[in-house]
Amino acid sequence: MTLSPREPLCLFAITLIALIISAINPHDRLTWVLEVFPFFIAVGIMVPTWHRFPLTPLLYRLILIHSIILFIGGHYTYAEVPFGHWLQELLGLSRNPYDRIGHFAQGFVPAMLAREILLRRTPLVRGGWLFFLVASVCLAVSACYEFIEWWSAVMLGQGADAFLGTQGDPWDTQWDMFTALLGALAAQLLLVRIHDRQLEQLDSHLRKG
Repeated sequence: MTLSPREPLCLFAITLIALIISAINPHDRLTWVLEVFPFFIAVGIMVPTWHRFPLTPLLYRLILIHSIILFIGGHYTYAEVPFGHWLQELLGLSRNPYDRIGHFAQGFVPAMLAREILLRRTPLVRGGWLFFLVASVCLAVSACYEFIEWWSAVMLGQGADAFLGTQGDPWDTQWDMFTALLGALAAQLLLVRIHDRQLEQLDSHLRKG
């Protein structure tokens, strides 16, 4: 399936609307800013490079989904997302699992981004080394995010509690990184065929253009 020229703009518009909605009376304004900040970093990179380095349709759509996950977590805080409470009750869990969903996405979506960049901008080819390096990149990104949470806790003290979202779990950092790793592995196992097909279509389109 090819990406229509208008689709990135439509997806971007949907994302901005979701961002604005999430900014209306959030549970904690500082937490909202910290949680949605990665979106602004992504936009700051993607918008200026859109014409020079367009992404596959799959990746644009995954970024939309990941952004909405971030916005929901920022609006309610991850420990208080209603959908997470529903899952907690349904599955009999001891904590709200929405932050696990967020960290799974933190591995799942960047895995496709890393894979796309490595295949298009480096000599790497499809195979075991690509799979390993993509997983490693995602694990490194997750670890860096945990550093940010740590620095936030040091600088803000109790003001960072909602951002950390540990919910009393002493192993929360380890679980976050492990969940991101699972997301990276799952994305590569589930989406490789469609991703490769779209990469070929994108390459053909760029050559014609």
